[in-house]
Amino acid sequence: QVQLVESGGGLVQAGGSLRLSCTASGSIFRFVVMGWYRQAPGKQRELVAALDSGSSTQYSDSVKGRFTISRDNAKNTMYLQMNSLKPEDTGIYYCNAVGVGRTWGQGTQVTVSS
Repeated sequence: QVQLVESGGGLVQAGGSLRLSCTASGSIFRFVVMGWYRQAPGKQRELVAALDSGSSTQYSDSVKGRFTISRDNAKNTMYLQMNSLKPEDTGIYYCNAVGVGRTWGQGTQVTVSS
């Protein structure tokens, strides 16, 4: 059973950067597509970035050009590099397989202050 653990969140000022990590107990690329999701207070959880086993990527319009999703297969780790952060990026960030119906982990909190 693959376990996913998010880390790297924190408090950052607008315009700053953070890198989130998602570590897996086994190969995360057993799944066709992996993604980073976020949930802000009062909003639905949304997919902001996705990555397939061939390293093709997709981004939501709100983060395109600012966020980069990547992987290190040798470390069974997926990353989300977040640059030019905005207050509206605040939320809990989760990693998970896309479209598979797995359970959700604890996520990692990102807070962007103005």
